[in-house]
Amino acid sequence: MERTETAGLPDARVPDAVGPDVSELLDGIPAQRTPAPAARRAPVRPRPWRLLPTPTGTPLTFGYAAVLAVTSLVTEYADPDLVHTLLQGSSTDVAHLVRTPVLVLLASALWIAGGLLSPYTLGFLVVLTALERRIGGARAAVVFLLGHVGATLATEVPVGLAVLAGRLPDSSLHRLDYGISFGVAASFGALAGLLRPWLRWPSLALFGAMLVQDLLAFTDPLSNWGHLFSLAIGVGAWPLVRRWRRVGRAAR
Repeated sequence: MERTETAGLPDARVPDAVGPDVSELLDGIPAQRTPAPAARRAPVRPRPWRLLPTPTGTPLTFGYAAVLAVTSLVTEYADPDLVHTLLQGSSTDVAHLVRTPVLVLLASALWIAGGLLSPYTLGFLVVLTALERRIGGARAAVVFLLGHVGATLATEVPVGLAVLAGRLPDSSLHRLDYGISFGVAASFGALAGLLRPWLRWPSLALFGAMLVQDLLAFTDPLSNWGHLFSLAIGVGAWPLVRRWRRVGRAAR
């Protein structure tokens, strides 16, 4: 800055005509913002309708439930001879598994043993809906089919071998075997692996105790063993369904 002389005044430093802009001095300083008040979290409201399938949220379970509703109405109101023919043709007995394995394995899963009033109907709606919401429809279908197919083969193959060995009569090759219960049990076992421990273990213990009680009653030992096998298949799928859930979360 230059030194200058003013009349009647001692030498003094005279500032520039226009001083530095204050905003220029603050360019390197971040703007200070008044902290916003903490946002209030909306209260979590129970949504019981999410326990049931919807066409947009869980299309697999919703569509499958619609098919099961139709077939259940057929068994309830159609001609008994027609119903027997349809069920016999869909049975996963040894004779049908040898001739048309893929057809009967798929067809047998289109019927509910006991109709719409079966406890497995409610189990299907709640369990498969929850599983589909967590891992997606295609992957939930894989779990269901693993239990349905795996438990069917685990129970029917020994029957065929026992008939060949002469331990069971030939009529055992034509037993009526159909329904969704194996798939539901496997889906429940897989879903348990995605629950918190405080809910997982009591649920598994309760469901397992119910299956063991049915087995001890010895009313239908082949199906009862199948339910235990399918539950074990679902539990064995924990690493798979947990990985699928992580992949789904990362994608979202």
